[in-house]
Amino acid sequence: MTTPETAVGTATPKAQIGVTGLAVMGSNIARNFARNGYTVALHNRSVAKTDALLAEHGDEGSFIRSETIEEFVAALERPRRALIMVQAGAATDAVIDSLADAMEPGDVIIDGGNALYTDTIRREKALAERGLHFVGAGISGGEEGALNGPAIMPGGPAESYKSLGPLLESVAAKVDGEPCCTHIGPDGSGHFVKMVHNGIEYADMQLIGEAYDLLRRVLDLPNAEIADVFARWNTGALESYLVEITAEVLAQVDAETGKPLVDVIVDEAGQKGTGRWTVKSALDLGIPTTGIAEAVFARALSSSTDQRKAAAGLSAGTLAAAPTDKDTFIDDIHAALYASKVVAYAQGFDQIAAGSKEYGWDVDPGALATIWRGGCIIRAQFLNRIREAYAENPQLPSLLLAPYFREAVEAGVDSWRRVVATAAATGIPVPAFGSSLSYYDALRSERLPAALTQGLRDYFGAHTYRRIDKEGSFHTLWGGDRSEVTA
Repeated sequence: MTTPETAVGTATPKAQIGVTGLAVMGSNIARNFARNGYTVALHNRSVAKTDALLAEHGDEGSFIRSETIEEFVAALERPRRALIMVQAGAATDAVIDSLADAMEPGDVIIDGGNALYTDTIRREKALAERGLHFVGAGISGGEEGALNGPAIMPGGPAESYKSLGPLLESVAAKVDGEPCCTHIGPDGSGHFVKMVHNGIEYADMQLIGEAYDLLRRVLDLPNAEIADVFARWNTGALESYLVEITAEVLAQVDAETGKPLVDVIVDEAGQKGTGRWTVKSALDLGIPTTGIAEAVFARALSSSTDQRKAAAGLSAGTLAAAPTDKDTFIDDIHAALYASKVVAYAQGFDQIAAGSKEYGWDVDPGALATIWRGGCIIRAQFLNRIREAYAENPQLPSLLLAPYFREAVEAGVDSWRRVVATAAATGIPVPAFGSSLSYYDALRSERLPAALTQGLRDYFGAHTYRRIDKEGSFHTLWGGDRSEVTA
C-alpha cells in the first residue's frame, strides 16, 4: 500500500472513499476502510484531529490528508463518495451544503450519523434536484464495530448502491460469510430502520436491567453471582451481545472503592434521542411499541432525581416475601426475559413494516434480521430464527405468531406471569416486563374493552361506532331518545 499523503497534488492517488468528521466513530471507520485496502481521504473541521489520526494510525493503510472541503473532494475518484460522521442536525446540514457545492452530478454523499429519517428524506430530495445521490446510512456497533465491522443500513437511490455497496459490504461485519450490510430502500429508509434498531436496543437494555433488579432485590444475590447467571444465560437461547456485556459489567470491581462498579455508578440513564424518535414515530404510525416506550420513559424517570428524592418516603403497602425456591425463580426470569425480548423485536418489526408501507420503501424484514446478526448492538442468536420466520412467511402478521417464537413464548408464559406478579407483590418496578406481558395478553384477547371506549367517544363527541352484526357506521342519539341512526 502507498504511504499516507500529507497534501493533495498531481501525484496523489485518488481515494475510493472519503470521511469527514474524525471523532472516534469517524476515525475508526476511516481506519476500517484503510485496513480493507482502500485509499481514504480524510477531513475534519479541526485539522489537528486529522493529523492526530495520521500520527497514530497512519501506518494502517493509505490515507490522503486534506485541510479544506475543496481539497477533500478533489482527492476522491469519480463517482465521488464522501461519508459524513458529524453531529446530527445543523452540523450535518452545514457539511452537506459544503460538499454539495464542491461536487458534481452523480457524486454520492453518505450521512453515517444517527439522523432523524425525516431530515434524510428532505436532504435526499434536495440533493437529487442537484443531480447528487444522498445516502442515509445507519451504522451500528459503537466504536469497536466502526473499526472492526459494524452493521450498516444504507438507504437512498438504488443506483448509488452500485458503486457504494461493495465498499460498505467489505468493511461491515460478516456472519457465515454474509456481510451485515444491504440496501434498505429509498430516501430515509436506512435511518428509519436504524432508529427502530435503537428503539429495540432501549427495550432490550431495560429488560436486562429489570431482570438484574429482580435478581438483586428479590433474591438478594450479589453482583458477582448475578454476573455468573448472565454469563450462563449467554450460552443458550438468550445469547447476545448485550447479555454478554451485562455479565462483564456486573463482574467489574471498582479499583478505588473495591465495590462492584455498578454499585458506584449513579442510577440515572442517559439518552441521545433515538429512543424518543422511535416512540414518536410509532405514535404517528399508530403502532403500539409499548416495550420501547416504557424503556424510554424508564430512562426519563431515572433522571427525575428531585421527584424521586421527594417520593422516597411513599408507602410500599404490604409486601410479599421473596420466592423460596431461588433456582426456579431464576429460571422464571430467564423465560420472562426471553418472551419480553421477542415482544420488543415483534413491535419493532411491526413499526418497520408500517413505516415501509407509509413511505413506499419495500423494506425486507428478513434482510434486516440477516444484517443485524453481527456488528450491531442488538446482535443476538435468535435473529437467525427471525430470519427463518420471515423466509417461511414474508407476510407474517406478527413475529409472535411464527411457529418457533409462538412455541417458545407459550412455553414460558407461566414463568412470565409469575415474574410480573412477584415484582408487583414485592414492590419492584418492571415496566418493560409488565407492558410486554400486557401487550401479549391484549394481542391474544378475542375481545378488548375498546368497545366501551368507542361507546364513550360516541356519547361525548358523536364519533360513531361500528357494529359486530351489520356493515356501516352508527351513532346513538344520547342527548335525545337514544335511538340509533346510521352515520
